[in-house]
Amino acid sequence: MTWTVVPGSGPATGRVQHPPRESKRELLRAQAVRVLIVDDEPSICKALGLALSNAGYEVFIAKSGETACSVVETESVDVMLVDLRIPDMRGDMIFEYAAGVQPNLRHSTLFMTGDISDQAVGLIAACKCHFIRKPFDLSVMTDAVAALSPIVEAQKSSA
Repeated sequence: MTWTVVPGSGPATGRVQHPPRESKRELLRAQAVRVLIVDDEPSICKALGLALSNAGYEVFIAKSGETACSVVETESVDVMLVDLRIPDMRGDMIFEYAAGVQPNLRHSTLFMTGDISDQAVGLIAACKCHFIRKPFDLSVMTDAVAALSPIVEAQKSSA
């Protein structure tokens, strides 16, 4: 299932309106950040998808590693949220593949996991990514996505 939200779409007025001149920051803000959620749990995909869509993000959902790899091959992704334990492929393997296709994901990926074993922590640490433990609060997750967003990075560098 893929959800696409296009903010600002509405009925045409029949006349051409020229947009006012905007700063680079305002233009970046107007672009929807594209988030890929990779998790095999339908309830997590649904909750995260709704929360992020409502927050103005364009959301893609992959319930398998194979689907996640297909998405990163065909769609530009700004932020990736990936479960460490996916039945067909470990999250760290999905991350390495995705970052190979879209290098920006090397710095814009967040792992989600309920596994706090030394092995799990080691796998995530090797990827040099942050992680959030399951279960998590949706507001914490949306804040984390905002922090990883390229718009936030652009705002930091232009300030």
